[in-house]
Amino acid sequence: MSKCEQCIVREFSSLKALTKDELVKMANCKTSKIVRKGEVIFSEGENINGVFCVKDGVCKMTKLSSNGRDQIVHLVKKGELLGQRSMISDEPANLSAVALEDMQVCFIPKNEILGFFNDNNRFSMNVMKTICGDLKEADDIMVNMAQKTVKERLAYTLIYLEDTFGLNPDKSLKLQLSREEIASMIGTATESCIRLLSEFNKSGLIELSGKKIIITDRNKLARMCE
Repeated sequence: MSKCEQCIVREFSSLKALTKDELVKMANCKTSKIVRKGEVIFSEGENINGVFCVKDGVCKMTKLSSNGRDQIVHLVKKGELLGQRSMISDEPANLSAVALEDMQVCFIPKNEILGFFNDNNRFSMNVMKTICGDLKEADDIMVNMAQKTVKERLAYTLIYLEDTFGLNPDKSLKLQLSREEIASMIGTATESCIRLLSEFNKSGLIELSGKKIIITDRNKLARMCE
C-alpha cells in the first residue's frame, strides 16, 4: 500500500495540511485504481460519496449542454483532487470526469474526509481556498469565452496546453487532445476547429503532424489572445 504522506497529491493539494496520523488513517481507508484512457471516473448527477486524488494522468471535466454535446469545462492534472465541491455542498456531481490518458487515482470516502474537515481547521481552510480558486477560474473562463473570438480562444487554449502540460521531445504538445476535444474547450463545432487549426498551420503559427500540434510562433499566438 502506497503511503499517503509520500504521495505527490499531498504536496500540491489541500491534503498538505493533514497531520501524519491523519495521513496514516487516510492510507488505511483509501482505495487505489487505474483508470484507462476514455473511462469515466464519475458522471454528472452521480452521488460521489468521497474525493478522488489524481496521482497520475489527466482528466477532462465536462458538462452536458442543452444541444446534447459535452462541453469541456476544465482539465485536471496530477496532484489535484476531484469531488471536493460536491462533498461540501452535499450535492450530486455537477460535472463528469473522463480520463484523457491512463490515470492512477485514489478514492477517499466522504466520512473520512469530513472527519478531517471537522478536526483540522487548516485542512478545512485549504479546501475552501481551493473551491474559491475554482470559482475564480470559472469566472475568468466565462469572461474569456464571452469576450474572445473563436480564433482568439483557440490561440489561448494552445498556449494553455503548452504551459500546463508541457511538450514532448519533438516539441509537440504533450497532452494530445482530439480535434473534437479542442473544439469542446473553445466552444465551437469540430469542423470550425479543424478549419482554424489548418489556418494557423498555413500562417506558420503551428505545425500539424497527424494528431500532433507543434507551436512554432508562440509570440504571435500570445499576441492574438491578449
